[in-house]
Amino acid sequence: MLYQLFEYLEKQHIDFPGIGLMQYISFRSVCCSIFAILTSLFIGKKIITFLQKKQIGEEIRDLGLEGQLRKTGTPTMGGIIILIAILVPILLFGNLSNVNIQLLILTTVWLGFLGFMDDYIKVFKHNKAGLPGKFKIAGQVVLGLIVGLTICFSNNVGFREYRPATQEEIIASGEDTLATSEGQPMVASISNSAKTTIPFIKNNEFDYKWLSPFKGELGEHFKWFMYIVVIIFIITACSNGTNLTDGMDGMATGVTIIVGATLGILAYLSGHVGYADYLNIMFIPHSGEITVFLSALIGALLGFLWYNSYPAQVFMGDTGSLTLGGIVGVCAILIRKELLLPILCGIFMVESLSVIVQRAYFKYTKKKYGTGKRVFRMAPLHHHYQKSNDEIDAIIKTPKNPIPEAKIVTRFWIVSIILAVLTIITLKIR
Repeated sequence: MLYQLFEYLEKQHIDFPGIGLMQYISFRSVCCSIFAILTSLFIGKKIITFLQKKQIGEEIRDLGLEGQLRKTGTPTMGGIIILIAILVPILLFGNLSNVNIQLLILTTVWLGFLGFMDDYIKVFKHNKAGLPGKFKIAGQVVLGLIVGLTICFSNNVGFREYRPATQEEIIASGEDTLATSEGQPMVASISNSAKTTIPFIKNNEFDYKWLSPFKGELGEHFKWFMYIVVIIFIITACSNGTNLTDGMDGMATGVTIIVGATLGILAYLSGHVGYADYLNIMFIPHSGEITVFLSALIGALLGFLWYNSYPAQVFMGDTGSLTLGGIVGVCAILIRKELLLPILCGIFMVESLSVIVQRAYFKYTKKKYGTGKRVFRMAPLHHHYQKSNDEIDAIIKTPKNPIPEAKIVTRFWIVSIILAVLTIITLKIR
């Protein structure tokens, strides 16, 4: 709202010191981050106290993990703190007319409500299963469909491409003013496309059209279908992957801060014509505004980490974890960096794979041998390190002794930082 207000005042030629600062993404990003931290810290204590009075606490099953039962009764649904601390600053400092911001606000509210319903059923209805999985998936699919259709067909979402200039454009602009490729005059245009960035390839653009089994006009239509299916899958996978990672104090919070900061850098570079040309990456107009949103996200998570770090005073619950994963997925899609997610979100991916592998192998061995066997001592992966070899038979037996929770979380943060650095350097390693 402040962005629109200052923009209006400037158009009315009302000048005063600092009026132009709101036009800078860097300034608004800093404002969003600081305001989000303060909001999170201010409302965090009040919400935690409220949850404690209402006895809205986590019900913990005894899984034989060190220090696990001490967490019983810790307030949950703390994701509300994160949602408020994201939305308030972005409504103040974000460009609300930007379609990227609109999609991210929709993602935050949509998945926040979905996660809230899951937590509500668990806490107030005392149903540990929470919201049925089919409803979660349906909600994520619908969101993915909305985001996919907007990206594919909205006139306000696209990136710069070069195409051969027509004779009329050459005459109008002058051949010397046009970019050239092998002697052919080229003209830049902003258009919708099913192209994205693929890492480690020199001309690192991947067109989903290549996945189409059809040619001609049918192939052109089918590529949009393929792209939307991929978008739905990414949003669903990221949302559920973050949810699985949220099993230790500060784990999902810290990893998402690192991922969000990396995506913020990529969004800023993609939205800046100079940096995009220098790095030879897609120039996506108006995508720099995503940096403002991610700054609010990082600030909200830093403030939340104040209460969520070991030993946690509050858990984010599905209200927070489903939302955070969805935001990460949507941001990556909007800046056409979704194929970098297996590197950047390696923690989320490995956590999800550990659950899939564990369940699949257990069912397979139970069907074949009559007794189910495990790959990990416990899944998701972070709990594997909390179990000793003597407690349960599993294929992967290291380490011998359980590792303290705080050390596991710190080590996962370190791995996430390494993956973030690898993601950034893919811009130059081709």
